[in-house]
Amino acid sequence: MKTIFVINPEAGQGKNIDALIDSINNTISKLKADAQIYITKSIGDAEEYVKNFCEKFGAARFIACGGDGTLSEVLNGAIETKGTEIGVIPIGTGNDFCRNFDKASGFSDIEGQLKGEAVECDAIKFSTKEKIGYCVNMFNIGFDCNVADLTQEMKKKPFVSGSLAYFLSILITLIKKKGSDLKIEIDGKPAHNGKLLLTSLANGCYCGGGIKSNPLASIKDGFINVNIIKNLTRSKFISLLPHYMKGTIHNVRGVEKYISTKSCQNITVTPNKGKMRICIDGEIIDAEKTQFEIVHNAFKFVLPYSEVADASKVPELV
Repeated sequence: MKTIFVINPEAGQGKNIDALIDSINNTISKLKADAQIYITKSIGDAEEYVKNFCEKFGAARFIACGGDGTLSEVLNGAIETKGTEIGVIPIGTGNDFCRNFDKASGFSDIEGQLKGEAVECDAIKFSTKEKIGYCVNMFNIGFDCNVADLTQEMKKKPFVSGSLAYFLSILITLIKKKGSDLKIEIDGKPAHNGKLLLTSLANGCYCGGGIKSNPLASIKDGFINVNIIKNLTRSKFISLLPHYMKGTIHNVRGVEKYISTKSCQNITVTPNKGKMRICIDGEIIDAEKTQFEIVHNAFKFVLPYSEVADASKVPELV
């Protein structure tokens, strides 16, 4: 199967892109692999390129070189073509999907990406009035989305790295304490109606560059993991934030008064006023009523051969 490395030159603020291209070309030459490089030109170009390639030439292995946004674009371009495989070399600022595997560092192995095995993973399909698409990792609405939105602006400032930008954005968003006013239905039943701090609809466990917001999520169990966090006071949120970030929130005594967590297959979220902002794998859209559904074993995801060599199986999820 042909392999195409789809490189986002803006990922990770564009650092070390030339070195990555040289390393990929050298590995292709060394292995005499049937592979090539495509460098994206703008947001959305990865999806368009992959879709057009599949329509013209059929299935291939596409390795997204970027963050979760680039991986999501590649997924959306490839998912309708049977036999395609997608992988990722994580050079973005978040790289959260890879964190669902216990050897995330192995994804930078270019030779491993060419020789690796592909395993089935879930995805979340979403439908709005304007768009239908797929999410590889997580949707965030409310506080988390507001943080992600501000982080994109903070990263444009000099000397502000991805992790620092995210931390500063949390502080600023906490001061403003913006949330959302939503009606949420889970598997056809009412689950919430009114103001909340945030909700996350997760396939994977992590968001924001390593925050384990949904520790009960799994990328292969056939369910969406949903967090609904009430409109907390600032002091209560600050006290819970360390546990939320580390994935230990459910160990806090009495936390069920503030957070509801469920696993489901279908969710409908409707803003009570106007539109809501939704962060989809790090990319943000404005939407009205939106439906979400799990697609079990939606795509084949490439694990570098070093990830499965020891046990010849999918690595344990973190």
